[in-house]
Amino acid sequence: MSRRAQISFAVFFLAVISVPPLWQTAVEVARGNRPQLLELFSMSPTSSRLRAWEHSLEETSVTAKAVRPWIQHVWFRLLHYAGEKVLTGREGWLFYRPDVRYLVEGEAFDSTHDDPLPAILDFQQQLARQGTRLILVPIPGKPSIYPDKLTARAATNGIRSPTLSLMARLRSAGVATIDLFHAFHQIRQTEQTPLYLRRDTHWSPQAAEAAAKMVAAQAREMGIPNGNVSYQVRRVFARRIGDIAKMIQIPEVASLYAGEEVQALQVMGLQEDPSAEVLVLGDSFSRIYQTDEPKAAGFIAQLALELRMPVASIVNDGGASTLVRQDLARRPQLLRGKKLVVWEFVERDIRYGTEGWKLVRLPIFERSPAQGEALDPPSHRP
Repeated sequence: MSRRAQISFAVFFLAVISVPPLWQTAVEVARGNRPQLLELFSMSPTSSRLRAWEHSLEETSVTAKAVRPWIQHVWFRLLHYAGEKVLTGREGWLFYRPDVRYLVEGEAFDSTHDDPLPAILDFQQQLARQGTRLILVPIPGKPSIYPDKLTARAATNGIRSPTLSLMARLRSAGVATIDLFHAFHQIRQTEQTPLYLRRDTHWSPQAAEAAAKMVAAQAREMGIPNGNVSYQVRRVFARRIGDIAKMIQIPEVASLYAGEEVQALQVMGLQEDPSAEVLVLGDSFSRIYQTDEPKAAGFIAQLALELRMPVASIVNDGGASTLVRQDLARRPQLLRGKKLVVWEFVERDIRYGTEGWKLVRLPIFERSPAQGEALDPPSHRP
């Protein structure tokens, strides 16, 4: 390399590393703010503070905000990269990266805290002491049912989810567990309507209806009879912008994915009843179509329709592994008179659920042997 080329390269390099901080400082001064660079000289240089400062600098950098969208757009066009949380599939399908990661990593737990089985068995035993039954509903992630929409190399003639292993362990331990994996796989072979939204992590209204029918049938097999409420229903439409599409932080790319129209069965006049005999614990799969558009058309509504009775619920997006049980422990009145608890959670939370799978002590209301009535727990209990 010639002397002139070396000097030109050095000047270019110095410009690249010096112009962004100078530009950032000029913008901050023009806005009347103290230059963020000066914070380096006024704080203790600990590793945690330096990392926090670096993160803050990345978030406020005018250079990054100006350049990042263009770079991300190029990555999407050349590499189909849509962000840290999104995987682009085939035929316009989008997938949530943790869903796929769960399938790849499989069922391997580092400790008892990570293994769902002890927490589930403990929860069932606590409920049984007051005469309440439990039905477990693990929800398949979208790539478990539509792996071929993620990659053409995926086979569709079988299910490869590690959740099947957990379900076998649960059944061996006496836990009533709904197998939506094989049910959805069979439905997919015969029905044209997708069981999941193309650009969302969640299931379609038709999948929620199918799951509710299976849970209601299981409840009847366990000796829990239907109620006598006759709900009126109607078919309604709603348009949804997929939550995965919203995760794409590139406006030009996100605009490529339009909303999806769904048709749902809305249950008219449905109201939750805290004193109902059935309690649903769930995550966003219980919330979708239920408390957001079109409302009263989600899994909870479909279950009430099938059981012909109102139900109570505790729903926490992403928190069905532990947070819903902790919420239940803080609201013990919801346990009074319950014949059945339906516990729903998406399969990725088997590994990535918020707070893991902690044991949660419930203030159970034990039945009186003489009268068969629920009694408050003794005051000396924890």
